[in-house]
Amino acid sequence: MNILLASGEVYPYSKTGGLADMVGALAVALANAGHEARVVTPLYRGIREKFPALRKVDWQFDLPMGLEHIQAELWELDVARGLKIYFVDQPGYFDRAGIYQENHFSYADNAERFIFFSKCVAHLARYLPWRPDVVHVHDWQVGLVPALILQQKTEGWGNPPPTCLTIHNLAYQGVFPEAAFALTNLPEHLFHTEGVEFFGLLNCLKAGIAYADVITTVSPRYAREITTEELGCGLDGLLRQRQKNLIGILNGVDYGEWNTNRNPHLPKPYTIGRMAGKNFNKRKLQKDLGLPVNESIPLFGTISRLAEQKGVDIQLGALSEMLNGNLQFVLLGSGSPEYERGYRDLARQFPGKVAVHFGYDETLAHRIEAGCDFFLMPSRFEPCGLNQMYSLRYGTIPIVRATGGLDDSVIDWTQNPRLATGIKFFEYTSRSLAKAIRKALVLYGQAKLFQICRRNAMKADFSWDQTVHNYLNVYEKCCKPAIVA
Repeated sequence: MNILLASGEVYPYSKTGGLADMVGALAVALANAGHEARVVTPLYRGIREKFPALRKVDWQFDLPMGLEHIQAELWELDVARGLKIYFVDQPGYFDRAGIYQENHFSYADNAERFIFFSKCVAHLARYLPWRPDVVHVHDWQVGLVPALILQQKTEGWGNPPPTCLTIHNLAYQGVFPEAAFALTNLPEHLFHTEGVEFFGLLNCLKAGIAYADVITTVSPRYAREITTEELGCGLDGLLRQRQKNLIGILNGVDYGEWNTNRNPHLPKPYTIGRMAGKNFNKRKLQKDLGLPVNESIPLFGTISRLAEQKGVDIQLGALSEMLNGNLQFVLLGSGSPEYERGYRDLARQFPGKVAVHFGYDETLAHRIEAGCDFFLMPSRFEPCGLNQMYSLRYGTIPIVRATGGLDDSVIDWTQNPRLATGIKFFEYTSRSLAKAIRKALVLYGQAKLFQICRRNAMKADFSWDQTVHNYLNVYEKCCKPAIVA
């Protein structure tokens, strides 16, 4: 099968979060399964220098954007047998310091940037000599692609491929003023409540939900949650209408990248049968982050965007209470200036117990996963989450709120003591999170139970083998003519 994937970010070329990880890993998994996968993504600043094997393709984009035409070039990179990455080179849109924003402010022309990118994806799907059997788009940045492909069908594209939209996070929808709709060059009749219009605005993700043949989310529970008013972000009604075409597939983990035995990011390797390396990594992390080096002190960690979704408010409240006890905490993340101030204040309040690092550092992320005893993910909602799965493989017990993919991927003691891999809590309060941290401290003090839980965690398998099989089933379903909007 030929699959064309499109995303605003793809690891290892660009990344702001789990979207990039998932698309990059899915493409590799599809190729490894014997299929032809090609990925389209923007050529952001620094990619060409970092990947010198990129080559320019004899291909020019000249696409309408409202009353104007915008040009771009195409570059490509052969990654492996069956896998090629296409990069859309439009310096005015993509040669910038950030992907979506700078200094916490979104680019004012994001609508224009990603409408153009969506048009490039639809153009490639139609005119590439290599013809895709299905076009798989990810999140709002390419949410307009299904509508653009359907419109080209009315303009002479006789047999366009079906489209699959994956919603990675319904909270981010790509909502722009009505004037941005003119840039799509789509017919006016699509700007209505059952189409791309959202309270008088253009909603790119809604367009994908309305016009894609099949819709997936990144966990089964999240597929159910987004059809409710509580977590539907204003689109629950449309999602209930499309429910027969809505499928939840839990993300996989790239264990070639996230492993403890052959990992250049880790000071010492370790395995489920040889855990001395994990203890070494903990001591080294404590030392390098300026914390007292003491293997017996339980070390908690978080790697996260500092946004309300991630439960930062209840985490700050719970840690303010729990850090009076015998524990340490490390943070890697960035986001809201208010939340960054909160963690700085926490570090000042508890010197020698808290270490914070703002920004993103791939090596430090691996070292935190490997060096900590527990990993905190108290999300208000979480479509899938990957860090809890990374934590499991690294033998770092996840403490999660039972929502979305966190609930799907972690087994609590109350569910199955024999197979428990982590700790769950349910109420979205600092009090509930603090109670979960106290449970972790009790578990840490019972060495035999702690080792059983850690062993269970490291045995948990979220490899891409099953996940890619589920996506292939979706693609086959997508290609059946019985699927209608």
